[in-house]
Amino acid sequence: MATHNLAVILKNPSNDAEFLLLKQTPPPKFSEDQYDSYVDSDLWDLPSTLLNLQHDHSYSGIVIQGAQSSHNIDLTKFDVQLALTGVLEKLGLTVNDVGEWSLFKYVEEAEFGPEFPVNTVFIMGNLLDGNQNCQGLCKWMSTESCLTWLLEVKPCSDRVGPLVVFALINDSLQSAARTLPPTLRYQEYPPGVVILPMRSKTRKPFLTTNLVIFAPKQVSDTVGDCSFVAHGDALIVDPGCRHEYHEELKQIIACLPEKLIVFVTHHHLDHVEGQFHKVFLSDIV
Repeated sequence: MATHNLAVILKNPSNDAEFLLLKQTPPPKFSEDQYDSYVDSDLWDLPSTLLNLQHDHSYSGIVIQGAQSSHNIDLTKFDVQLALTGVLEKLGLTVNDVGEWSLFKYVEEAEFGPEFPVNTVFIMGNLLDGNQNCQGLCKWMSTESCLTWLLEVKPCSDRVGPLVVFALINDSLQSAARTLPPTLRYQEYPPGVVILPMRSKTRKPFLTTNLVIFAPKQVSDTVGDCSFVAHGDALIVDPGCRHEYHEELKQIIACLPEKLIVFVTHHHLDHVEGQFHKVFLSDIV
C-alpha cells in the first residue's frame, strides 16, 4: 500500500506557459553543528500536501475532470477537498480563485523501501486572477526556465524540486530512461540521472540497492589533461542485483549507449553482484 500526495499545477491566466511554484520550507535541524551550520539555497516546487483516505465516503464537491476515466487512481477514495483546501491555503488562495480542475498525471514512485512508496496525484487548474501576492513565497515559472535552473546550476542559485521534474520536464526530454523496460519503476531527477531500485542481497529491512544511471542527452568529448580518467556516453553505479534479476539488468544495459562505464562505490555483494554476471560482462567489455 502506498502513501499519496496531491500536487497542484496552477496555470497563469495571462501566460498559459507559466505555472505557480511555492518556496519550500527548509528541513528541520539535526541539532548537530556540522549539519545545522550549512544553509542551502531556496528550493521551489509545485505546492503539495498529503492526500488522506476518505473516511465517510461523502461527496467532496470538487470535480476533477478526467478522474472518473482513470484506471490508475480512484480519487473517490480520498479526501480531495481537504487536501486541495490545504494546498491553496499555502498560496493564500481558495477554491473559488481557481476555475475547472483536471487530472493531469498520476506518478507511482519506485519501491525504494523499506517504507511504503509515495505516489503523487497531479491536478491542474486555471487561476482566475494572477495578481495574487504570497509575500515572496510564490513565483511564476515556465518549463523552459525550470529546465535552465536544472541544467545551468550555479553556487547558491535557486533550485527546482522533484515534483516539477516528474510532472512537467521529464516527458518533454529524450532521456535514455524512456527506453527502459516499462515494467521497471524508477526516478529521474535531475534529467539524465536515473535511480532504479534493484532487488539485492542487502541488509534488512531493505530489499533493494539503488542502481544509478547517468545518461545525459549530450556528453562532452573533452577530458583535458586527465587522460587516465575513463569516459563514455553513459555511466552506471552499483549494479548489485541478485542473480534472478540479471535478465532485467541485461535489458537495462541494452537500452544504454554502447560506450558505457561501470562504477562501484564499494565491494559489498549488494553493490557488485550484477557486474560479475557473464551476460552483463559480455555487453560492456
